[in-house]
Amino acid sequence: MGGETTPLNYLPILIFIGIAVVFGMASLLLGKLVRPSRPYRAKLNPYESGSPLFSDARIQFPIRYYIIAMLFVIFDIEVIFIIPWAVRFQSLGFLGLAEMLVFIAILLVGLWYAWKKGALEWD
Repeated sequence: MGGETTPLNYLPILIFIGIAVVFGMASLLLGKLVRPSRPYRAKLNPYESGSPLFSDARIQFPIRYYIIAMLFVIFDIEVIFIIPWAVRFQSLGFLGLAEMLVFIAILLVGLWYAWKKGALEWD
């Protein structure tokens, strides 16, 4: 390190962070000062795809929707793990196969649990 103390090594990083913060704040302030601000009633209304609001957006959804959404995310993660495993299948050997079988078994237990709780209906 050449006799330098550790805090001096971080000085360029701190300077960079300081410049970034100052630039961001200055940009926001300059934009607020320069842009026109003429709010009117239609401009202040919430915008949702051009459709007028007809009811409150905070309604209760059945828990089933959340469980299906979680299952969707879980099976997306499963695909993220299975594709690289399938590409390297021959080099992983029996241990790789055993690990993937355990992984799929855990997911199947979760799927079975969701089905038994009534969150999934395959009829």
